Amino acid sequence: MDVRLQSLLVRHAGLVTRQDVLRVAPPWTLQGACRAGRLVRLLPEVYVDAALIRDARAEQPILARIAPELARRAALAYGGGRSALSRLTALDVWGLRRQPPGEPVHLDVPVGSGRRGWPHLVVRRRPGFAVEPPQAVIRRGVPVTRLDRTLVDCWPLLPTVDRPGLLIRAVNDRLTTPQRLTAALAEVPRLTDRTTMRALVDRLTAGCRSPLEVWGHDHVFTGPSMPTFIRQARVRVGARTIYLDMYAEAERVDIELDGATSHGDPTEREIDLRRDALLATVGILVVRFSHRRLLAEPAQVRQETLAILASRHLHS
Repeated sequence: MDVRLQSLLVRHAGLVTRQDVLRVAPPWTLQGACRAGRLVRLLPEVYVDAALIRDARAEQPILARIAPELARRAALAYGGGRSALSRLTALDVWGLRRQPPGEPVHLDVPVGSGRRGWPHLVVRRRPGFAVEPPQAVIRRGVPVTRLDRTLVDCWPLLPTVDRPGLLIRAVNDRLTTPQRLTAALAEVPRLTDRTTMRALVDRLTAGCRSPLEVWGHDHVFTGPSMPTFIRQARVRVGARTIYLDMYAEAERVDIELDGATSHGDPTEREIDLRRDALLATVGILVVRFSHRRLLAEPAQVRQETLAILASRHLHS
């Protein structure tokens, strides 16, 4: 291989564009390397070192036969500086869901860019799209669509069972907020199953921070006679700050919903007991309901909650 081309491949980690090559060598250098099987065309004007292709005999698209990070770099090179990784690919870059090998690379480009989809590459043209905030940001060194819009765009592409957990995790990890999700949802009025996503975002806005809390909100802790709980209420006890799942402020009652795996570890149980005792020193009663009881006995849990609140109100 031409020494100039070899040096270029080393500098660019095995991926070059036609424009890159023509800056250092004449066109026939690129043509010769392709004929000799040293370079392989991945996308229009985007080439890769043939040694980086996993199985030359495989029937998969050529873009699927290189490492995922290299495929994403190739897609962005094809975008010519006017594209960003989007949807399921962006979700992977954001660290919320690993993209399996069979899924294509997703790329957003502006309308009129002249870019189109290829095998293993899904290109979406967006009016007025630009690779800059607020539409795109740099994450792990590559341009990606902002997370709230990414989550909205991915909603119909994900298995139904996986959808709520991703939104909840993104909010819990402080990668986005319910308010930003609400704004992003307004940008896509024709989203498939939009009503379900809207309901989940409303629960997140209300302070729910787990699937169990969402279920409890919908089936147990709202309705007649039930107070409006403050979710994730911040309480200061001495030098410690404690967040309460569901706080009835007038009655000074904290309702804690323990997940399916809660208290399997004695150490965690001891931490909860100390926390509850600390809250008792400032007059806050902690009431815990298990995952099993909440799902199996919602009516009884509701009655017990109302009775506790009534008793606290009576003696306040």
